[in-house]
Amino acid sequence: MDDNYNYTRITIMQNSLKSNGIPHCSKDALTDVFGWFLQVLLASLAFTCLIAKRFCEPYAERRSWLIWFYDTSKQGMGAIAIHLANVWIAGQYKGDPCTWYLINFLLDSSLGLLIIFIGIRLSQYLAKNPGWEAIHFGEYGKPPSSNAWMTQCCLYVCLMIIVKISITLFMQLDFWDNVTDFILFPIPDTRVKVAFVMLIVPFFVNMLMFWVTDNFLMLKAPSKRRRISSEESLLKRVHIKYRSIKKKQKIHKDDMENVSSDDDELLGTESVPVTRAILS
Repeated sequence: MDDNYNYTRITIMQNSLKSNGIPHCSKDALTDVFGWFLQVLLASLAFTCLIAKRFCEPYAERRSWLIWFYDTSKQGMGAIAIHLANVWIAGQYKGDPCTWYLINFLLDSSLGLLIIFIGIRLSQYLAKNPGWEAIHFGEYGKPPSSNAWMTQCCLYVCLMIIVKISITLFMQLDFWDNVTDFILFPIPDTRVKVAFVMLIVPFFVNMLMFWVTDNFLMLKAPSKRRRISSEESLLKRVHIKYRSIKKKQKIHKDDMENVSSDDDELLGTESVPVTRAILS
């Protein structure tokens, strides 16, 4: 009964929108020539963003191109898998596929990012055990091992599968039907809708998400605060050592002055009787 009511309500809404001159995306709007062009353009922009991030790293801590490729390729594989899954899933729902794709994408970039963070931290914790070092994200050994990179790629793709399953289950809640009724309502043109959900929104969100996820995946150098504290601790130890040496030198100097004053007094007391004896 509820399913029939929802389907009827959505159909009435779509007919009302079409009668007002506001078309919906077709089932193949995300996979036609224009849709694929936008997807390739988005992938190129995301790749350029990751290149720019490498050049923004401090020169002393900048990753080599090989390590950078190992770090970013994991995220690239996961992003491609999630994107293709979202395109396919969007066409399985009733209603506007552009709207369903946008909802899936936004959930992947928020709730999915949290799941990725938890998974990476868990793998780094497990990597402390002997024999599990290969699953430590960003650590490939010296020289870098392609086996460690492949292991981490497989693990990251598994994390993305967990993300997609979780988001898909979350999307089964009924209130999403109400969200789809108005989320893209102000956009009248179909191609503008496709560009909005496939390029404009994903570009800005992906730029932030890729930047943050790359920080999760790369091997962390010692933090600036930790280096400063260690330098301060070293300077403090040197200062204490210097003060200790100065104190010992001062004590030694005082002892020498006391000895010389005692000798002077001793010489003074001995010279008086000798002088008196000579005078007498």
